[in-house]
Order: sequence, then C-alpha cells, then structure tokens
Amino acid sequence: MADANHLLGLARDKSVEGRKRLVAIVADLLSERETVVTAQERVLMTDILKKLIHDVALPVRRALSERLATAGNVPHEIVVTLANDEIDVAAPILLKSDALLDIELIEIVRHRSLDHQLTVAMRRTVTEPVSDALVETNNVDVIKTLLENPNARISEATMAYLVDRSKTVDSFQEPILRRRDLSPSLAKKMYFWVSAALRQHIVESFDIDVTALDNAIEAVTAEALKKVAEDADPADSGAAMVLARRIAEANEITPQLLIQTLRQGEIPLFEALLAQLSKLRLTLIRRFLFEPGGEGLAIVCRAIDIDKSLFASIFLLSRRARPSDRVTDPRELSRILALYDRITPEAAKTVLARWRRDRRLLYAIKQVEETRSDDAAT
Repeated sequence: MADANHLLGLARDKSVEGRKRLVAIVADLLSERETVVTAQERVLMTDILKKLIHDVALPVRRALSERLATAGNVPHEIVVTLANDEIDVAAPILLKSDALLDIELIEIVRHRSLDHQLTVAMRRTVTEPVSDALVETNNVDVIKTLLENPNARISEATMAYLVDRSKTVDSFQEPILRRRDLSPSLAKKMYFWVSAALRQHIVESFDIDVTALDNAIEAVTAEALKKVAEDADPADSGAAMVLARRIAEANEITPQLLIQTLRQGEIPLFEALLAQLSKLRLTLIRRFLFEPGGEGLAIVCRAIDIDKSLFASIFLLSRRARPSDRVTDPRELSRILALYDRITPEAAKTVLARWRRDRRLLYAIKQVEETRSDDAAT
C-alpha cells in the first residue's frame, strides 16, 4: 500500500523511471478492487494521472490503458482521456471498456482518426446510435468492419440505407447477407437487385442464351428467398429473442435461468433462451417443447450438458406450459428420465449437430441414403 505522502514523494521524482513507477503504482491501486483507497487518496491519484498521462512515454501509456481497460472502478475522466489518445494507447480502452458513454464514443468517431473509427466498429458491444455515427463517416472500410461485427446493433432504417448502398459498394453485400438482424423484407429486396445486377454482367460479358440465363437466375433467387422465408420466425424479431440474444452475448444463460423463466410463465423467453443456448431454430425448439413425449427436449438438454435433476424440473415445468398437460403423470417423468440416462452426451451432441444443419441438406442426405439402399438391394 502506498499512502498519500508516498505518492506525493514519487510525484516529485522527475526522472523517466520515477514517473513510470508512479504511473504503475497508481494504476495498480485504481484497478485492484481489494485495495482500500480513501476518497482523498483516489482524488490525489486521479489528479496525478491526469497530469502525467501525456508526460510519460507511449509504451507506458499503452500499458496503463491495457491495465485499466477492464477495471470497473477507474475514474471516468481517465478512461475518456486514454480513449482519445493515440490509437496505440486508445485501442484497449475502445475495444474493451464499458465505461465509455455513447456520446463519448460518437465524439471519438467524429473527431479522431480512421484507426479510432475502425477500433470503435470492432467493440464487443456497439449500440445503434454509435453504429449510426460510424455509418455517417461514409468510409467503406469502417462500415464494412461494422457490418462484420456480430455484436453491433444496427437500426432497421440504417440497415435499409446500407442495403441501398450495397448496390454500388460490392464489399457490403456479403457481410449484410450474413447478418442475423437483416429483416426478410430487406433480404428479399437485396436478392432481387443482386440477381438483376448479376444478369446484366453475364449478358454483357458472355455469349449466352438469355432465356436459359433468366430461368436459372429465377430458380436460384426463388430458392434463396424460400430459405429467407423458412428461417424467418415471427418471434425472431420480437422482444423475447432480442433479450435472449443480449443475455447470450453476456454468457449468462444458465439452466437455473431457464427454470426461472418457466416458473414465471415466460414461455417465449424460455424458447428464445433455449434456442440461443442450443443454436437451434426457434420453430424446432417450439416443436420439441410441445410434442407429446418430450424426447426432443431431452436430447437437447443432454447435448448441452444440463444436469439430470435440472432437466427434470425443466421437463415438468414445460409440460405444465401445455394447455392439455397441467398435471404430469409420474410415470411420464420416470420414462423420460430413463431415456435421459440411456442417451450418452456424445450421441445427443451428434443428433443436435444434425438438427442444426439446413433442412434441405438433411433431405438430400436422406435421398442419397435411400438411393444407396436401393442399389444395394438390386
């Protein structure tokens, strides 16, 4: 522990080593929760850092930024100062710190360098207002980086604008089509104009039968739009799914949370949470939840390593959510728990991986298997 007098003594040392040592000690004291620091000492340390931050070498400031980026009790003005420093210093704060407010991030996007903008676009959380500011830079690399960040939230209006921009900016097309928050209506719009642009390019570049080309493009576009329609779930854009995604991003989906949501009657949230945890389509989760036997639910829970006793609670509570099953026969519980014991985690994970695949792929696999069986029989 360094008391106020010791800190003042170090502050009087003007040597490079003395200042490096002072900054290191103050950073340690500010970032260690176990350290008891009085209000007076905290004010003193903050004042020392404010005065020395621009007076120490870049490697020292960089080390300070890395140390304080994930600390929860750092004075706010120090975080803001580091975030506005050269990019080598600012990067850890911009990428990891939760202390920065939207307005501060927007100011950095508007007034700092391209490297600052790119780093903000890669943050582990980017809110809609910050995304709007990044798009307003009109920089192709910044916007592409934002689109490639799955944790960035982009408003419907901004996404519509970017879909229109992607007509002339090819590098936007793939990351937009990969985004989970791209609405079916915007995806449909994009498929249509991308198909038209592709047709024009082929007609101009190759000697090809236009009718055959149109038929091929129409078939491919129809197939793509069909997939969008199949994957789009009415509740996927609802509050339950939005909340479930945010909880998943924070790694806070637990079996206890699943049980709690069921007990509170929050069935849509339970479905959304289980879909996030298992990475299965919401429609499939609903089918498992309301099917008579509960076998699908058992396989999912076994595959994601939910304890048997916790699965029993989930099974009973999920049965009560069904209008026809307010009371569960004890024999049903015994039967499903026996099944749960028989299923190995490895087998359950194999089945889960199969369920995650595209349904059309599964159909194609089935056709191949049936063809092989027929060939073997003949």
